[in-house]
Amino acid sequence: MKKVALAIAAHPDDIEFVMSGTLMLLRKSGFEIHYLNLSSGNLGSNTLSESDIKEVRAEESRSSALLMGATWHPPFLNDLEIVYHINYLRELSALIRSIKPTILLTHSPQDYMEDHMCTSRLAVTAAFSRGMPNFKTLPPKSHFDAPIAIYHSQPHMNRDQMGEFIEPKFGVDVSSVIAEKRESLLSHKSQKDWLDASQGIDSYINTMESNLKEVGKSLHVDGFVEGWRPHSHFGYCDSNFKPLEKALKPYLINRN
Repeated sequence: MKKVALAIAAHPDDIEFVMSGTLMLLRKSGFEIHYLNLSSGNLGSNTLSESDIKEVRAEESRSSALLMGATWHPPFLNDLEIVYHINYLRELSALIRSIKPTILLTHSPQDYMEDHMCTSRLAVTAAFSRGMPNFKTLPPKSHFDAPIAIYHSQPHMNRDQMGEFIEPKFGVDVSSVIAEKRESLLSHKSQKDWLDASQGIDSYINTMESNLKEVGKSLHVDGFVEGWRPHSHFGYCDSNFKPLEKALKPYLINRN
């Protein structure tokens, strides 16, 4: 079976915050990796026009994917327009059928905003529909029956909409690739001032690192750790199919 990992997030820089370390370690272990943000990031600026910021953020995300060694896929939605809609599901399903990932990384089902949560829902259902020949995709793509394992990342700031900490099932120690993870996030230069203004994040690199440290602390280790929760295997794979855990065993931190 070809080893392929696909990361599906909502906005440019989401992958870099909570998934990129795991994605890069999968590449180092022999996986072909793919990078998709559903949204163009068109609302992520207080100074640039919508069309200008879309171009800037596309270039930033392409640069980041290149640094990771990932294949970049263009967004097909906009900020605050990621909703659970049949046409969006058909488009995302077509991409999954084209890539045929073994591992799918996506957002937490509980997160701080709807774009993240709807991205998670779309990704999960698109993966479920991969083996349904009667489900029509846009554009049309043939179904496939291979197993796929889905993993949910930590939510933004490690908390749900009610401010409750989300405990990961296990962690991946990304300390060995933290320099590359920093560099990939720094590709999103347009977001520094925007995050300062919109969310009170005075340093997105420091924020990213403190979030990783908090996950590590919750798992009783000192290091930079990306947290993960496996999706139920029903409809996707056998209960013993755990490709991420197998590939990244040297970096795995299980909850005691």
